[in-house]
Formats: sequence, structure tokens, C-alpha cells
Amino acid sequence: MRIRATICAAAILLFGADITSVAALPLTPFRYEAQAQRYCPGDRIVWLDFRKGVYYGKGQKLYGQGFDGSFVCRKEAVSSGYRRSLLGLR
Repeated sequence: MRIRATICAAAILLFGADITSVAALPLTPFRYEAQAQRYCPGDRIVWLDFRKGVYYGKGQKLYGQGFDGSFVCRKEAVSSGYRRSLLGLR
């Protein structure tokens, strides 16, 4: 246990000098697509699947499907580290 603490402390000293600057933008999830479109009128709306960590664009099969997701602005999803799903592209 003591070795693990020493390794963690060394890692923080080496790599963690700028930890506070790494932050994702907060997501603003919406239940309905129209709500999201009013919030970010100049951006595309995507369906964010929280469990899988991906988002689906309009026209994809899983867009708006599932219980573990929400409508969000595409820019917020990308800046928060979510990736685009390639499944179901037409």
C-alpha cells in the first residue's frame, strides 16, 4: 500500500502540474429535441448515450432511443469527450 501511495505521489508530481486546467464543459441534457434546439440554435442536436459514451446524429437508427440518454448540443458532447457512433449511418 505504501508503494502505491509513493507511485501516485510521483505521478502527480511528474504529470499533475497542470491538472486543474483539464476540465470538460458541462453537458446540458434535454428530454425533448425541441428543447435542445432552442438552447443551441446554431448547433446540431445529437442523442447522447451515457452508458455507451457515444452520440448519434439525426438519421441514425438509435437516435432518440433508449433510457440512458438525452438530447444535447453536438459541441457540448464533443468537448465532453463523447465520440460519434458509426453504427446506423445512412
